[in-house]
Amino acid sequence: MLIGTAAFGPGLGLDALLAQVRAAEAAGLDSVYLTQQTSWDALTLVALAGREVPRIGLGTAVVRTYPVHPLAMAGQALTAQAATGGRLTLGLGPSHRQIIEGQYGMSFDRPARHVREYLEALGPLLRGETVQYRGETLAAAGSVDVPDAPPPSILLSALGPVMLRIAGELTDGTVTAWAGPEVVAERIVPALTRSAEAAGRPAPRVLATVMAAVTSRPAQLREELGAVFGAAGEMDSYRRLLDLQGLAGPQDTVVAGDEAALDAEIRRFADAGVTELLVLAVGDEHEQARTRALLADLVGRRVAVS
Repeated sequence: MLIGTAAFGPGLGLDALLAQVRAAEAAGLDSVYLTQQTSWDALTLVALAGREVPRIGLGTAVVRTYPVHPLAMAGQALTAQAATGGRLTLGLGPSHRQIIEGQYGMSFDRPARHVREYLEALGPLLRGETVQYRGETLAAAGSVDVPDAPPPSILLSALGPVMLRIAGELTDGTVTAWAGPEVVAERIVPALTRSAEAAGRPAPRVLATVMAAVTSRPAQLREELGAVFGAAGEMDSYRRLLDLQGLAGPQDTVVAGDEAALDAEIRRFADAGVTELLVLAVGDEHEQARTRALLADLVGRRVAVS
């Protein structure tokens, strides 16, 4: 299982975000992902980061599909792919009704149909093909020419059975959020794998995101994170997933404890079929530093064994 992290943090400037990318590379981690919200543009950051670090995998987790037409997405993604020397993982997803309708003022009707049609248009564009696509939710006509940029790996934020079926059929895998090892092993990996096999695609990638902290105060930290991220638990798809796991909120998915506890929990993700774990180090500055040191140690031990 690969181990990566995210460059993120409230109020961080460009230099600070790129410093996190450089630190992840120096620590030997396998990947670093940029998130897309309503501030920094994730694909632009990936392109900039690609010129700063020569080795580490780079990706988005995730870019919202509704506000970005497939032709525009293809141009942005292939530009980032060229800038990174072919290291881009394009994580994308439809987001949530509360965001798309509440913030963007766009309709969130039929998200599964939207995602399927979006991917059917985007895939050929990323391969340099000309498309004449007209679906029920979108249309696209034209091509994108970015020389020497191979199509990036695409991951879809998929948690439920319909989205997992689309992910297995039309992408390289899934990005999960607020999903513990049990639900990954029992529901996400089997559904995704069945769909990929039926479509004749290779074994899918499973990128699981998890907040983690090496800390002596796990209960207090989870309470603090609940105050910050609790609203995410009211998003429809997240609420269904949390209910499925019997969890009150996102804070209950946080992996927190000493180094041995985190090591054991990370191994559970690997045993569940996760191919890449995206660890967001949380807590105070000291706790985050201890968490990053543990991740570097885990990657170092894996490399030494191999």
